[in-house]
Amino acid sequence: MSSKGKYYITTAIAYTSRKPHIGNSYEIVMTDALARYKRLQGYDVFFLTGTDEHGQKIEEYAKEAGVTPKEYVDGIAGEIRKICDSLNTTYDKFIRTTDDYHEKAVQKIFKKLYEQGDIYKSEYEGMYCTPCESFWTEAQLVDGKCPDCGREVKKAKEEAYFLRLSKYQKQLEKYIEDNPDYIYPEARKKEMINNFIKPGIQDLCVSRTSFKWGIPVDFDPNHVVYVWIDALSNYITALGYDPDGSGELYKKYWPADVHIIGKDILRFHTIYWPIMLMALGEPLPKQVFGHPWLLFGTDKMSKSRGNVIYADDLINLLGVDPVRYYLLSEMPYVADGSITYETIIERYNSDLANNLGNLVNRTVAMSNKYFGGEIMPPTAQEDIDFDLQNTALKTVSEVDRLINEYRISDTLEAVFNLARRSNKYIDETAPWVLAKDESKRERLGTVLYNLLESIRFISVLLTPFMPETAEKIQKQLNCTVTDYDSLSSFGGLKSGERVGQASVLFSRIDAEKTLAEIAEKQAAEEKKNAAEEKRVKIEGLAEIGIDEFAKVELRVAKIKECEPVKKAKKLLKLTLDDGEGERIVASGIAKFYAPEELVGRKIILVANLKPAVLCGVESCGMILASDDGEGGVKVVFVDDSVPVGCKIR
Repeated sequence: MSSKGKYYITTAIAYTSRKPHIGNSYEIVMTDALARYKRLQGYDVFFLTGTDEHGQKIEEYAKEAGVTPKEYVDGIAGEIRKICDSLNTTYDKFIRTTDDYHEKAVQKIFKKLYEQGDIYKSEYEGMYCTPCESFWTEAQLVDGKCPDCGREVKKAKEEAYFLRLSKYQKQLEKYIEDNPDYIYPEARKKEMINNFIKPGIQDLCVSRTSFKWGIPVDFDPNHVVYVWIDALSNYITALGYDPDGSGELYKKYWPADVHIIGKDILRFHTIYWPIMLMALGEPLPKQVFGHPWLLFGTDKMSKSRGNVIYADDLINLLGVDPVRYYLLSEMPYVADGSITYETIIERYNSDLANNLGNLVNRTVAMSNKYFGGEIMPPTAQEDIDFDLQNTALKTVSEVDRLINEYRISDTLEAVFNLARRSNKYIDETAPWVLAKDESKRERLGTVLYNLLESIRFISVLLTPFMPETAEKIQKQLNCTVTDYDSLSSFGGLKSGERVGQASVLFSRIDAEKTLAEIAEKQAAEEKKNAAEEKRVKIEGLAEIGIDEFAKVELRVAKIKECEPVKKAKKLLKLTLDDGEGERIVASGIAKFYAPEELVGRKIILVANLKPAVLCGVESCGMILASDDGEGGVKVVFVDDSVPVGCKIR
């Protein structure tokens, strides 16, 4: 088959903070199915995936683990790649943003944009979300929290470089207008235009000084390149892009035909990324597809919720192809998908074992039983046969239309509908009845030929989605005519050849027994966790993760004034200087300190505690104190040499 041209497809690169759960695996499997389909059609495909490995969050995780950031990301990147391989994905390159060639190219990109005036130095002051590594204005917050993840934000101020996004707003709007399929699906495009582009694009912070784990800005080493330029550039650096002269791979494959990404990072890929490319003078990707999330039941998967399912656990339970099938068939086009053990097993039994597996097994078995495995010529066609044949041919065109619209679930449904139609054809023609009448032998051979050929169609169409299953089916058919072009007409199987032996593709799962085993395993895990919590309580340890601790902002403050709170014997009203202004804190230490003892002293303030009204005083924070072992309280004072406003880490 001659090449139909190039096709460059990418996933978003996975963040190396934690081992990814099954919800994160949908994207790599979907992208792999698209890449395999295009290869099947004869395209010269380049499929890129990889890992995003810099940032403050990783620096903190590494510190918590007692390893260097590089050691930490090496471990997680290895886990991510292992999962990609276990899911039988056929990526052509796995990029890591710690790869030397990528870091050098990013430094050149940053410098080029700076030298041409598209990056400038200024100061950033806003609300910062550490998990998302994003700055927000007050107006962008939702209920005072990060609009992306819903977590707490804190005020931050630091010197930074900025990318002039605003300069390219009109150019971006025109590109989207001229290329209506650039952002896909339509609902996502409307969201980007109405919520982020029309209100006005703000210049973007593209460097940081508050952490070190990042690519240094080579002409200003106090700064590291922030995530957007670093991570987004992977799509071109992987191909050998260089501002001083790019390699042949880049010239061959760029621009990308499609970026496959999660809906939560659509803004970065449809606003930041195209503007970066415009500033570099490079072509924009042809399309960005934002897929929905895979939820556990109705909830987003989260380790803290205890509802995380990992790909390797599912593969051990079902096998690779059933996991691929479930991921691809269960995810709707726009709405979020759902995964539970109950639905996984139900779909496995009904779709794979009963529908597809049963069709292949009994057809091949009947061919061996009635004709010694020989494929008979279809010389006794009847009208009912043409409906099956037309269904097979229509399925090919339907699959092509649906997959090119990224309707992956609907694509698989079309293939499995052909299997259902074939099973119905068995019931309609009743081969076991025909076998009892010697005069119907030619008709029996025709019926089995039509079934075998229909199964061949199914096997070829399943190749991108369930490659191992497709291969097993073709082995049972003993068929070598497996190219895409052979689906242009019904009749690719050659009469006179012999099928192989029938074997079970998918053994039915005992749902009740399996779910009981899973529940038992989960109960044991919960018991283990409960025992650990009990141990923590006994030992007096309040174990929390770095994420929880990072939410608490501790800051040095100075007590400027102090007075008793009327009608409250335990409370003192403290007026503090926290480095950003004055604030009032009510503290229950009146029994242990006279107001004059505290004025002028420096203390540790919990600065982001939600305000509370105590006896008529609005208290905006809390000061740290300890028990003295005798029922008293000792305020934690800070050495006077420490400046007001300094953060406690």
